[in-house]
Amino acid sequence: MLLFSVACKEDKKVVKTESVSFEKEGELSIFKGETDSLIARLDIEIASTSYETQTGLMYRDAMEDNQAMLFIFGEPAYHSFYMKNTRFSIDIIFINDQLRIASFKERAKPMDENGLSSEVPVQYVLEVNAGLAEQWQLEIGDRISYQEAH
Repeated sequence: MLLFSVACKEDKKVVKTESVSFEKEGELSIFKGETDSLIARLDIEIASTSYETQTGLMYRDAMEDNQAMLFIFGEPAYHSFYMKNTRFSIDIIFINDQLRIASFKERAKPMDENGLSSEVPVQYVLEVNAGLAEQWQLEIGDRISYQEAH
């Protein structure tokens, strides 16, 4: 009697994801809280559905300095963001229901799955390229205004 042993080699499947490109859906301005002077004007992509807010900037290779993603939530709540499948470093700006900056996290590390919390209830979150919060000298209390493209 002959016994044959067949070893099944487990194939590791590589899931190839396509890079996602920026789609302008509106414009956003950031103003100094005390003086109302314009700090920056950005083209924005808006994330408002459950799918959009869960995927955010995942699978993208880069973003221009004049581009950002604005997350819009139905009502103020604590929000935590992570960098899973996000390939470049960003600043995460947490904005309250009065359109004022409530907190921000600078230079979030690419692909890091640790949560970055808003620390206070917020209704909006703005993601921009890493280093821009420092370059713009953002402070808690600075404000935004935005307009969706129609």
